[in-house]
Amino acid sequence: MSLSDPIADMLTRIRNASRVGRETVNVKASKVCQGVAQVLKDEGYILGYDRIDDGKQGLIRVELKYTPEGDPVINTITRVSKPGCRVYNGKEDLPRVMGGLGIAIVSTSQGVISDRKCRQDNVGGELICTVS
Repeated sequence: MSLSDPIADMLTRIRNASRVGRETVNVKASKVCQGVAQVLKDEGYILGYDRIDDGKQGLIRVELKYTPEGDPVINTITRVSKPGCRVYNGKEDLPRVMGGLGIAIVSTSQGVISDRKCRQDNVGGELICTVS
C-alpha cells in the first residue's frame, strides 16, 4: 500500500503514540520526514530519532519526550500544507504558533527548518505543520 501523504502519516503516528504514552514510534523514512524529525529534536519536542534500514524504504524510530509528570511534550501537531492544497508563506507571513511558544515547520530551499530559523535566514517556503 502506498501512502499519498507520508508526512501526515508521520504526524498522526507521533500524535497517537504520545497520547497513549509510548516511548518510541516507527514511521516510514523519507528525506522530508527525517527533516521534520530533526527540527522536532532541535526544538526539544522529541528526545531523538534513528534511521533503521529494513531492506526496503527504511524506518525512522522517533523517541518521544514527556514531562516529569508524564504528560506528552507535544500537545498538538497539525498538518497545514496538504497534497491537495499547498500553503506557501514568505518570512513575514509565517504564523507565530501560540504567540511564539510553539513552532511552525517549513520546507525551504535550505531544507526543512523551523519558523524561527526562517526569520533569521530571511527565507520562506511551504508550511508543513505547526507544533505546540
